[in-house]
This record gives sequence, structure tokens and C-alpha cells, in this order.
Amino acid sequence: QVQLVESGGGLVQAGGSLRLSCAASRRTFSRYAMGWFRQAPGKEREFVAAISWSGGRTYYADSVKGRFTISRDNAKNTVTLQMNSLKPEDTAVYYCAAARVWGTKQGEYDYWGQGTQVTVSS
Repeated sequence: QVQLVESGGGLVQAGGSLRLSCAASRRTFSRYAMGWFRQAPGKEREFVAAISWSGGRTYYADSVKGRFTISRDNAKNTVTLQMNSLKPEDTAVYYCAAARVWGTKQGEYDYWGQGTQVTVSS
């Protein structure tokens, strides 16, 4: 089991920045690919970004490419999502997830956090 706890959400004005963090409970954190997903009200959960176990490979949804950056620190069992130039359409609950293999689809992820709310005002 891997327990994931997100933090860093909040309310920000359009154009602003937020930094989300996800802390993992397990020492084998470095063996997992990590991802961020989000779910806006009335919409399905969607992929945002993923990072490989080593951090050497990253992938982003087109909607956030160039604005968001995913990174990880395996020594601290944490993964971070730096979000810049935020837009009202980025408003959603953001979820951290862990996968035994590389993936960008929800079904490929084995463990999920509870989520953290991000609200971007116009």
C-alpha cells in the first residue's frame, strides 16, 4: 500500500501560481511513476502530468504544457506540481496518484490521494 497526501491547494487569481505537493508513505516510492490528475465540477477526472520513477521522463496534457511542471524528490518521497499562469479553467480538485508502470490513464494508476482543491478566480 502507498498512502498519498496532497497539499498546497487554495484560491489564486488568474495569472498567479500555486505549488502542489504530494507526500508518499512508502519507502519504495522511487519504484513508482507518479501522476497528477484533476476533476472539475461536472466533468470527468482528467490527466494533467506524469513523471517516471527516476524523474527522467515527464509528460503533460496539452492544456497545461508550458505552464505546469512536475518534479519529484525520491529522497523525501514527494512529488510536486508547480502551476504557473493559472487560468479559471484550471479550477478543479487535483489528485496525486502512483503507478507501478508508466501511464497517463486513470486505470493505470494503483494508488490515489484524497485530492486538494485549486480555485482560480478571474
